[in-house]
Amino acid sequence: MAEDTTLMGIEEDTQKDKYLTFHLAGEDYGFEIKYVIEIIGIQNITDVPDMPSFIRGVINLRGKVIPIMDVRARFGIENRDYDDRTCIIVVNIDGTEVGLVVDEVSEVANIPEANVEPAPKTSHNNDDNYIQGMGKINNGVKILLDVHKLLFSGEMQELAATLEEQ
Repeated sequence: MAEDTTLMGIEEDTQKDKYLTFHLAGEDYGFEIKYVIEIIGIQNITDVPDMPSFIRGVINLRGKVIPIMDVRARFGIENRDYDDRTCIIVVNIDGTEVGLVVDEVSEVANIPEANVEPAPKTSHNNDDNYIQGMGKINNGVKILLDVHKLLFSGEMQELAATLEEQ
C-alpha cells in the first residue's frame, strides 16, 4: 500500500512549481501549467453579441466551441493588433475550457514555492485580485496569476452559464 502512495505522490509532483510564462504589454506573467491543455496560434475568432468586452468571441477547436478571452482587455491594458507571436493558451478549469489570448508565450518555468511572494495588497476588492503571487526568477519577477479567479469572477460565471445553455 505504501508503494502506491509513493507512486501517486511522484505523479502529482511532476507539475508542482511549474508555470507557463508569457508576455503581456511588456510584463512577464505566468500561471500553473496544470491548467494548460494546449497552446495554439491566433485563429479566426467569431464575434458573439452581448458578451463582456474582454471576451473576443469563440473559436471552433476540433469541433468544440471555446470562448476566447483577451487577457489584455481583461486587465484594462491598451489593445494591440494580433501578430505572428500572439498565442491562444487553452486552459481547463473545473471542466470549463477557455482560450486566453496573450502577446507571446515564453517558457515553462520552475518556480519553487519558496520563491513565490504573496500578492501585493491593493485598495481594490481582493476577491477580484487575479494575482496569486510574485515569482522570483534570477533577477526578475513573474506575476503569477490565479487562473481560477481570472476565469470565474463575475462576468465569467455568467459566460460559463450561457455556454452551458447552448
